[in-house]
Amino acid sequence: MGALALTLAAGSPAWAQLGARSTEQWLKTLESQNRVLRLKVDDVIASLKLPARAVVADIGAGAGAFTLPLAKAVAAGGRVYAVDIDQGLVDHIVKKAGEAKLANVQGVLGKFTDPALPARDVDLAFIYDVLHHIESRAEYLQHLAGYLKPGGRIAVIDFYPEIGPHRNEPALQTTKEQTRQWMAAAGLRIAAEYRLYDDKWFVVYAKL
Repeated sequence: MGALALTLAAGSPAWAQLGARSTEQWLKTLESQNRVLRLKVDDVIASLKLPARAVVADIGAGAGAFTLPLAKAVAAGGRVYAVDIDQGLVDHIVKKAGEAKLANVQGVLGKFTDPALPARDVDLAFIYDVLHHIESRAEYLQHLAGYLKPGGRIAVIDFYPEIGPHRNEPALQTTKEQTRQWMAAAGLRIAAEYRLYDDKWFVVYAKL
């Protein structure tokens, strides 16, 4: 989908990622019609102003709800890395891309603290409803920033802790201010902020 799918890989320690589920459980959640309708995919992609031929990393790509539209937005000359730590979800997206005849989608099995991208050529890294599932957030963002081109961006959409579904679970919360600090430490600053949701914040950070 483009959503919160940094799930726990089989055999990995239980602390490595927060809020883990099985591939089947994630797909049931991520592909529910009510959830997909609330994503506002077209509005998000329009806000990102992606040029044709751009390289995008969809972090925690899940079931591919954002991956495939992103691939269409950057056209055949661009590329979308569908990154997840669950091989089943990566395979699911690659299969969907093949069925949609989108040859510019590349599945990537990421790591808990590093997206493990195949090249340092990313124009935009996109993180929808995923950052709060990453345990070592500062470390992950530091590594992610290393894959950006000069002037590259990271877009984050995540829940307001006080009204999100994890408001009673402090470990599964992130704030804009915390994220700003982590991004600053990784060499990025706030470049834009959008208000598309009542329950989520949407901020784009640019590499200095």
